Amino acid sequence: MSDLSISKKGLSMIAGFESFAPKAYYCPAGVLTIGYGHTGTNVQGQALQESDTVTQEQAMQLLNEDILWAEKAVNKQSLELSQNQFDALVSFVFNVGANAFAHSTLLKKLKAGDFEGAADEFLRWNKAGGKVLRGLTVRRETERKLFLAPS
Repeated sequence: MSDLSISKKGLSMIAGFESFAPKAYYCPAGVLTIGYGHTGTNVQGQALQESDTVTQEQAMQLLNEDILWAEKAVNKQSLELSQNQFDALVSFVFNVGANAFAHSTLLKKLKAGDFEGAADEFLRWNKAGGKVLRGLTVRRETERKLFLAPS
């Protein structure tokens, strides 16, 4: 089984959920952020500064690099996935984290071959701080729809 990579469609979906910020800003957690949720460094690889800016093209390149760990976390599970299923899972993992995915009922159902049940598990991950968030609900519905779509 060969490792998959995010498709252009999948990357575009994630970018849409992350939203684009051309100028560095502090996120609600107090972390300096730019582009599509990128932190740490600017496009030159130096420490991110409040004065830094990016183009959408540069931000997409950073997102492409940032998403590698999520691709790796999904590929690590050695699942037989379609491109759409992989893209949906990478979006999910990029948002919730590799550890949460590794211990999720969603992954348990996937490993058991219950793809319909796994798809329904996306919808359970729509809360932050114990509260349902509209943005997360929409993201999970979109991921579920992509996961179930024929490739």
